[in-house]
Amino acid sequence: MDAVQAIRGMNDILPEQIGWWQGIERATREVLENFGYCEIRTPIAEKLELFARGIGESTDIVEKEMYAFADRNGDWLALRPEATASIVRAYIQHGMQADPGLRKFYQIGPMFRHERPQKGRYRQFHQIDAEVFGLESPKIDAEMMHMLSLLVERIGISGVALNINTLGCAQCRQIYRQILKDFLVAKGDGFCGDCMRRRETNPLRVFDCKVEGCGQLLQDAPRLIDHICDDCRAHFDAVKDYLEKLGTRYTVNPGIVRGLDYYVRTTFEVITDKLGSQSAIGGGGRYDGLMRDLGGPDVPALGFAMGMERLVLLLQQEKEMAHRAPRCFFASLGDKAGESAFLLAQQLRGQGIETELDYEGRSLKSQMRRADKSGARYVLILGEDELARREVQLRDMLTKTQRILPLENIVETLLATDSEQ
Repeated sequence: MDAVQAIRGMNDILPEQIGWWQGIERATREVLENFGYCEIRTPIAEKLELFARGIGESTDIVEKEMYAFADRNGDWLALRPEATASIVRAYIQHGMQADPGLRKFYQIGPMFRHERPQKGRYRQFHQIDAEVFGLESPKIDAEMMHMLSLLVERIGISGVALNINTLGCAQCRQIYRQILKDFLVAKGDGFCGDCMRRRETNPLRVFDCKVEGCGQLLQDAPRLIDHICDDCRAHFDAVKDYLEKLGTRYTVNPGIVRGLDYYVRTTFEVITDKLGSQSAIGGGGRYDGLMRDLGGPDVPALGFAMGMERLVLLLQQEKEMAHRAPRCFFASLGDKAGESAFLLAQQLRGQGIETELDYEGRSLKSQMRRADKSGARYVLILGEDELARREVQLRDMLTKTQRILPLENIVETLLATDSEQ
């Protein structure tokens, strides 16, 4: 009988890989919490209606990519394809609007989309997500993009660029949609099937198309940034001004429309040229009307998400991961010494000293080889003679020196040694 394999596009993160992920998570928590963000954790499964209403029924995510299913009660559920709608739902459901003022949240976790797996993009993928509710000021737009740039830098990724755009307000877009639709109709039937469909349902989505022929037809398309109202223009100009004052470099890219219907005004992406055609490692924007559309108060909001798989790929290209090594390795000879080493190792671990040991009574030579391979700084050697004298040999694997220490206060001695390093 063949062994059961993981679902295609849903990958294991193995122990030798986990260090990359933990480093990204640590950097995320440090940077975002310095900016006042609080962690929130929402369910992986939600009602299908949440994403259909929030993301937009005509988006590729809802039409083609969502993992949707009926449960035993006949209710339609979906595995979350993104985090924003879930966080907005939680904000409304738990009455967080009763506490007026700015609220900042972040979430790290898995999302799900049934699309073709490729390098850095999978059916179960992981995102860093940040959301801000309660402020219309362009200051918060600039602050979020500044924070995102700092986060990428703190994670350790170089060679990325911040691209920004404005999508205007609902009134701007309504006028522009017709202008764009007229342009697309005038171009005829040279577009792909998806773009022909988008032309009727959601014309802005044509800019998401990766088909080369469609891109050529769109080169002279009218751009939304040229058809925004005075208020939206002033907001975007202020965002750019604050970014410049913060020293955050950016490029205005009128082609950014993002893949979700809820965005208005500011939108942005962090891109790289190191991942082939999948150049965006993160992005987001303002979505002032989403809270109202999901049955909540009319609260302005903006947010971003970054894909962790792509961040890991970039980190692996740029640097080697430091091998995680135990602080100590306990090598023992004899049954009684082995039992004492086992008990002492638990004490060391309980005091926060990462310790490995031999459980099977191998030869000292074999244990020393394993200790060297593990990268442990210190090896504690305990034999029957040492046990009788109530002492232990401490070998420093870096300096190749060895000394004898009393067994009774070995935990305190090692803690003191750690504090001196």
